[in-house]
Amino acid sequence: MSCILVKKSTNINYISLLLQRSIFVILQKQCHSSADSSSPLEVLKKKVSKGALLHDSHQLKISEELQTVYESVKNYVPEKPSLLSKWIGKGKKKKKAPKGLYLYGAVGGGKTMLMDLFYNCCQMKNKKRVHFNSFMLDVHSRIHEVKKGVVRDHSTTKLQPFDPIPPVAASITENTWLLCFDEFQVTDIADAMILKRLFTELFDNGVVVVATSNRKPDDLYKSGLQRGNFIPFIQVLKDHCNVCTLDSGIDYRAKALSGNEEHYFIQGEESDKNIEKIFKYLCSMENDVVRSRILSIKGRNVTFSKTCGQVMDSTFEELCDRPLGASDYIEICHAFHTVIIRNVPLLNLKLKSQARRFITLIDTMYDNRVRVVVSAAAPYNKLFVPEEEDQYTDEKRILMDDLKISHGTDDHQSNIFTGEEELFAFDRTVSRLAEMQTNAYWNEWEHHR
Repeated sequence: MSCILVKKSTNINYISLLLQRSIFVILQKQCHSSADSSSPLEVLKKKVSKGALLHDSHQLKISEELQTVYESVKNYVPEKPSLLSKWIGKGKKKKKAPKGLYLYGAVGGGKTMLMDLFYNCCQMKNKKRVHFNSFMLDVHSRIHEVKKGVVRDHSTTKLQPFDPIPPVAASITENTWLLCFDEFQVTDIADAMILKRLFTELFDNGVVVVATSNRKPDDLYKSGLQRGNFIPFIQVLKDHCNVCTLDSGIDYRAKALSGNEEHYFIQGEESDKNIEKIFKYLCSMENDVVRSRILSIKGRNVTFSKTCGQVMDSTFEELCDRPLGASDYIEICHAFHTVIIRNVPLLNLKLKSQARRFITLIDTMYDNRVRVVVSAAAPYNKLFVPEEEDQYTDEKRILMDDLKISHGTDDHQSNIFTGEEELFAFDRTVSRLAEMQTNAYWNEWEHHR
């Protein structure tokens, strides 16, 4: 009798297990069908049909390319090296990672929008969407931390080479294997010198990259110092990403302006009054008083003279004349939801350092959806005046001597002297300033947070 009871119990457990598995399979199929219905191509078509986006054949073509990447990463998981392969040094060949996408084109065409659409459709936790400047800041910080942990043998004078790139790449891919970069650009020689080694490691670890840029791969770090050392990276990028261009000839950011926005003012007594009204209105919604504020940024104290809660009333001099960089601007974006920038002058190559900081500032604020009020010497589309600059200032001669650069060499024609990168990048700044004036952009901040 007891044997029969055990058998019945076993059958019941078996049937229960079958039911559970059936329910799991049904739910899994529903999840897959749900994911399929929210693929990049479907989402774009729905947005167009609802009137949220205009029909654009160029954008549709790019969404088809993103759809291909989406399908290839949907069930993809990078292979981790086995203990045997680590011990022997070589194991079986890793499964090849899907190709990513490098998307470039003119400003305002919808590159970032399409990449974000793709990113939101990807249903995995091991993904990250980041501005390329922020990513490289994080990489340099990780390199610094790895180097601090290296133990040197001080009993010998022999060279003890150590490459921090593999452990840094491993730490990145530990939790992230789909990387989406906005504004892939290379302007810093320190970035340029490590990119090939870094991305070779990332790709070897199975990382898939989707990136947007204003430059095609062959033009990255154009006219940069020691560009010859950077060029091998371009082929590494092409080997692992399909390259597409989006250039419809339309700047949708500028097109979105209705003419009723009042967040950008031409300098003058009237603009000062209008900005003061905006500042007082914003302060009325903050639980704070008007005061100076100190931000601690990577061990430095940076003071801003006029703030109230998450609102800052600042000047171009305070934000761009001081030696601030991307890491400082990121902290500003974390601390404030609205920043007033007063007294922006006409920018030219004589103010190249300030212009570069202003470009980085606007890029960072745009990426973090921080609201901006500006008073400037000219309309946003006439703010940069590419005047000729004296090619042989004392500052340039000293820099050439320090870097051992001779007149007439390739490095003598690099961006550090010509300002070509600033001229190119300011088109993006103009486009973003246009969108940042719109009410739609201002209302987006709450959703972004």
